[in-house]
Amino acid sequence: MHTTMNMDMNKDFLKSMKDAFELLRTKGPHEATAAVQRALGGAHAQPPGHAPAQQPPRPAQTPFTPPGAHNWAQAWAESQAHTPAHPNTEDPYTIDADTPGTFSTHTFSNSAGHRQYRLYVPAGYHDEAVPLIVMLHGCTQNADDFAAGTRMNELAEQQGFIVVYPVQPQSANPSKCWNWFKPADQQRDHGEPSLIAGITREVMGRYRIDPARVYVAGLSAGGAMADIMLKTSPDLYAAACVHSGLAYGCAKDLPSALAAMKGGNTHRTRAGGAPQRPLIVFQGDADKTVHPSNAAQLLAAFDAGAANVNAPRAAISGTRDVTVQKLVAPNGVEAEYWSIHHAGHAWSGGSQRGSYTDPAGPDASTEMLRFFLAHPRRN
Repeated sequence: MHTTMNMDMNKDFLKSMKDAFELLRTKGPHEATAAVQRALGGAHAQPPGHAPAQQPPRPAQTPFTPPGAHNWAQAWAESQAHTPAHPNTEDPYTIDADTPGTFSTHTFSNSAGHRQYRLYVPAGYHDEAVPLIVMLHGCTQNADDFAAGTRMNELAEQQGFIVVYPVQPQSANPSKCWNWFKPADQQRDHGEPSLIAGITREVMGRYRIDPARVYVAGLSAGGAMADIMLKTSPDLYAAACVHSGLAYGCAKDLPSALAAMKGGNTHRTRAGGAPQRPLIVFQGDADKTVHPSNAAQLLAAFDAGAANVNAPRAAISGTRDVTVQKLVAPNGVEAEYWSIHHAGHAWSGGSQRGSYTDPAGPDASTEMLRFFLAHPRRN
């Protein structure tokens, strides 16, 4: 009976946390934090303005709280204090009207579940072999929002590639984050990596895609998942872009995820040895959501090489200063690190039509595309 009661209280706690994420999305961090605190208070907490009901005395019990929940909630509340609930709300999530290609919606299913995805095919596509770029949105975003903010459909029309946006629904994560911190979603052919890889292969089967020029990119939680995809499927992706994200295997649950985001002690990474594929990393050095130290962990395997070449330079576009570091691992695999000075948690050089964008920064979309096309898969 005690086990059943704990299970019921666990369900109540999870529901309370989902409600807190919804409050974060709709009202802001203050209301969401209060909901977190009520959830952790268990049966002894009452919403403001509600008096406790009179009940017969009962034996004292310790309210059930999942392990690590107090530390996680405190870190979560602190991190959300720096994160706007509704950034860039002026005319949000509109796609450029001058992109004449097709932007369609599809669904992919496998044993891990199903996910919708949005697919942009440029008007100039005529059944020739073209690159494919997989774009993974961040928390609270969706495919249309991410497409608008990164302007990838516009670039696809200009340069002749296909772009696909897998969609993480709220049913899979209350804030629509990719679950990069869950061990079940960090493995090849399991969980969300199997769905993203399956979407990639479905598009490759439907259109003439050059298999040597398939790439994956993402922002924040999407960036963390992009690194997972690159590490677990190097036979599928030629290179990756991680923007304001985290390294594969740096977390194993929500508490360790929040610790990693804050730049504290992280779970030991699964990735080891020499890098197999090129990587480009963008990170704002004033990011209050994902600490800039995460970029160093993403590039740790490249930093181990003796052939590193530092190449500081001024930003090619935008008004923010940037330092670009070019890295070469001992096995010859290349990487770039763009440290964007005084920038927060946002896609650099993005359009204000999407959320979490920083128009003042260098154009991450253009620089990412340059890096990708210079690094086709060679084996």
